[in-house]
Amino acid sequence: MTHTNISPYLFFSGRCEEALEFYKKALGAEISFVMRFNESPDPVPEGMLQPGFETKIMHATIAIQGTVVMASDGCNDQAKFSGFSLALSYDNQDQAKKSFAALSEGGTILMPIGPTFWSPCYGMVLDPFGVQWMVMVQEQPSA
Repeated sequence: MTHTNISPYLFFSGRCEEALEFYKKALGAEISFVMRFNESPDPVPEGMLQPGFETKIMHATIAIQGTVVMASDGCNDQAKFSGFSLALSYDNQDQAKKSFAALSEGGTILMPIGPTFWSPCYGMVLDPFGVQWMVMVQEQPSA
């Protein structure tokens, strides 16, 4: 059987560079690759890009806690995030609370971080770019 990975690919509607810097500061994301549309080895098809997107990010690869996340500005400013959340799990509450606070700067808290019946520390936040996050500490199974 072949090994397969699934990685989120996020389209930031012209705000990708700003988002990458935000995640670098908020979550310690490591940016490993960035290519802009005007750096593409093949020309972008005529009419594909919204005017002004020529120097926007065509593709970027980052790692958040070792998980690869890919990103782009997309071809226009119309993309909206909907129907999913990125789940960010920690071993300890201090780190979960720190990341939750960082992601909520300029964003919207959907559920304040705190204890739930399924986690000792869980919260939901919409970051400044419209990406929804579930930040949590995994409940440790009892022996």
